[in-house]
Amino acid sequence: MYGLGDVGFFDHAAPLYDLAMPPADGAALAAGLDHATRPIERLLDVGGGSGRAAAALTGPEITVVDASVEMLSRGRRARGLAGLAADAGRLPFRDASADAVTVVDAFHHLPDHDAALAEAARVLAPGGALVVREFDPDHPLGRLLVAGEHAIGMDSRFLTPDDLAAAMDDVDLDPRIVDRGFGYTVVGVRR
Repeated sequence: MYGLGDVGFFDHAAPLYDLAMPPADGAALAAGLDHATRPIERLLDVGGGSGRAAAALTGPEITVVDASVEMLSRGRRARGLAGLAADAGRLPFRDASADAVTVVDAFHHLPDHDAALAEAARVLAPGGALVVREFDPDHPLGRLLVAGEHAIGMDSRFLTPDDLAAAMDDVDLDPRIVDRGFGYTVVGVRR
């Protein structure tokens, strides 16, 4: 209903998005990034929208990548973040050019999970980490979220932590489930 990856919804919701969403869990992101075996100097925040997750991180050079131009504009205006409009399934970055990639509360909106994981693996340098924070559709609150997003016309597709870890392994990332619950973290380290 909203177009590829629910982009139309986020273009319309951009002015109010940060008012409705709590800050990203910086401690959970840091715990995930700790799995990288290389220093993290360049990080791509894929599906990063208004920069909610990027604002919770300190240290590396961060580029927010999102298909919603309005969300990126919000991140530039509100947070002064560098942003690039792009599809997660075709990232416009060289092979092995990033030390880390994050996807925070957005993986379920990506239209092609396999392509997004393959692209994250491609742009990661060896020892770099892909950190995905997501919602478990098997958790009671996750079931409510799935029903709610589908009720408003989103094309969300959620994965369990185990399914996401298996998909990371399929693209040659070494997966680790860092935490479980309604919100969970899975990390894939580039072999």
